[in-house]
Amino acid sequence: MKKVIFTLSFLSLFLMIQAENIFFQEFRTTHGAIPFDRITTDMYEPAILEAIKQHEAEVDSIANQVEKPTFENTIVGLERTGAMLNRVLGVFYPMLSANADDSLLEISNRVTPLLSEHSNKVTLNEALWNRIKYVHDHFDATAHDKEDAMLLHKTYEGFVRSGANLNEADKEKYRALTKRLTELTLKFEQNCLKETARFEMWLDEKDLEGLPESAIDAARAAARDKGRDGAYLITLQGPSYSAFMKYSSRRDLREKLYRAYNSQGTTGEYSNLEIMRDIANTRLAIANLLGYKNFAEYQLEDKMAENTTNVYQMLEQLNKAYTKPQQADMKRLNEYASKLEGKKFVIMPWDYSYYNNKLKDEQYSLNDELLRPYFKLSNVTAGVFGLATRLYGLQFTENYDAQVFNPEVKVFDVTDEKGQFVGMLYTDFFPRDTKQSGAWMTNFREQYRDKDGNEVRPLVTLTMNFTRPTDTKPSLLTYNEVETFLHEFGHALHGLLSQCKYTTTSGTNVAHDFVETPSQFNENYLRQREYLDGFARHYLTGEKIPQELIDKIEASAQYGAAYACMRQLSFGYLDMAWHTITEPVTGDPFEFEYRAMKPVQVFAPVEDCIMSPQFGHIFSGGYAAGYYGYKWAEVLDADAFSKFEEDGIFNPATARSFKENILERGGTEPAMELYKRFRGREPHIDALLRRDGIKK
Repeated sequence: MKKVIFTLSFLSLFLMIQAENIFFQEFRTTHGAIPFDRITTDMYEPAILEAIKQHEAEVDSIANQVEKPTFENTIVGLERTGAMLNRVLGVFYPMLSANADDSLLEISNRVTPLLSEHSNKVTLNEALWNRIKYVHDHFDATAHDKEDAMLLHKTYEGFVRSGANLNEADKEKYRALTKRLTELTLKFEQNCLKETARFEMWLDEKDLEGLPESAIDAARAAARDKGRDGAYLITLQGPSYSAFMKYSSRRDLREKLYRAYNSQGTTGEYSNLEIMRDIANTRLAIANLLGYKNFAEYQLEDKMAENTTNVYQMLEQLNKAYTKPQQADMKRLNEYASKLEGKKFVIMPWDYSYYNNKLKDEQYSLNDELLRPYFKLSNVTAGVFGLATRLYGLQFTENYDAQVFNPEVKVFDVTDEKGQFVGMLYTDFFPRDTKQSGAWMTNFREQYRDKDGNEVRPLVTLTMNFTRPTDTKPSLLTYNEVETFLHEFGHALHGLLSQCKYTTTSGTNVAHDFVETPSQFNENYLRQREYLDGFARHYLTGEKIPQELIDKIEASAQYGAAYACMRQLSFGYLDMAWHTITEPVTGDPFEFEYRAMKPVQVFAPVEDCIMSPQFGHIFSGGYAAGYYGYKWAEVLDADAFSKFEEDGIFNPATARSFKENILERGGTEPAMELYKRFRGREPHIDALLRRDGIKK
């Protein structure tokens, strides 16, 4: 009797949860906007568990059907499974990056291994794999378009690269390795978040020498948020850290802050030293199991670069081109610092930003504090959106009715030149303890067409960590923050303008070394007076940015380009070192990193400081053996923008070609084919060298 009562109670509880849990049904909101006002943290886990069950049933239905395998009943059928899982994870993962309290992190720890196991169940389903293989082997390309062919290719290769061709014993090894890798990357990411959040450098009046008013106001506000009026707080969050390193004349505090930033994850409770080594070794084991000599070989197989030889060729080509200019710049900077200090002075890593900024200011009379008043966030937002209006005819209308997960988030309805709905854009601009550092674009929902051919438009989110407003000033951005906004907005446009049939091929679902091209392309406009003059206005007077400042921006555009390139190359070399290992790493991770970066080393290694334990891009962020992609895409974006420079930076025909061949097509065709269709040829490196002043 008790057992029956328990069963009925459990069933009643389940039905009650299902009725109240918003994720158990499609969102009944305008445009499918996320109903954040009805979502609570305790909804995620039961929704994910139920979504896994539903998806497994859908997959089994496809795998076990008696009809002969066809493209429609197998490949497209599989593509359209998992609606509930996509719905809940489309919210859960963005919140895990942008709004993760302890309870959400605990849920992630529980469900992540289950999701990894579920993914393996799908890709290692032998009956399903046999059907996919049959369709692949009997595919008639003449009866399908290029997007169909790409969906089949991605599906087939995705299963092969996930172990579908392994024998049963090796499939079990693969399951164990991928589960382990998922757990490790999650732990790495959470450690990074906690390390950044816990550091605090408290200052008083005597410690503020050199800091501009904006940085002092921000430090005062940060201290007040912690309940300490009259004090000043510097953190490892981007705006706080960068401003202090650039302006503080207290070399001792700059060194302290630098060492804190660059020793994150090396000691204590949140150390990532063993975790990152385990991640690299586990990836090697997966690659070996699948028949590759290293993880980079496995990763690059479906990228534009194709193999490690081509990646190293690009890295070394750039190294050769930029080394001498960088050395000359550093020699000049050391001489400048020595003159300023009245003695022989050797710049250390914690000095570079400070003296580099001073020299730039002296040469061009240009610094962030001169520019900030003209980069009020609301004006910049209008300017960034305005670029898409001028190039592609898009309009952005703030939606005050849409629900948000934080009061600071804003939502915009995006429409095209005909007034047709394009998608929704969520903007989340400011740092908080529950948000990861950095900036990124992601989707709550990607663009696709449903089984009836109806358009499902994307819900895109932009997440930043910009300078906060203070009691006396609105949010006034640095030049680099405006550039970051334009960069991430380029990703957003790639997602918003997508015109594809399948989620797998839509938006930013492209080769990883191509995905940065639209974002970095956008950055070029910040050097153009015709663009700047349209939105940069003084936040107090409303006056346009003076022509004198625009001239200085143009004149200083190449300043520090060689150092910036070498810094990016160092990250690329480090990434490749971790992922070209052919034997498990067992030695000192500090020595490993020092050796990896030596070809492009600018400063001698600093004791106890390394990048790897906080290098989330490659250890938890999807850029493993792919960080070179930033420089790869930089070659592409410079070459692409050179076409606009030839035709006119707002030329309608050129903008239409970029939109139709790059932004709308997602990953429906190989990236090089799309690029050549826009540019008329393969990319050249010369445009990048000219832009950076390396080649005249």
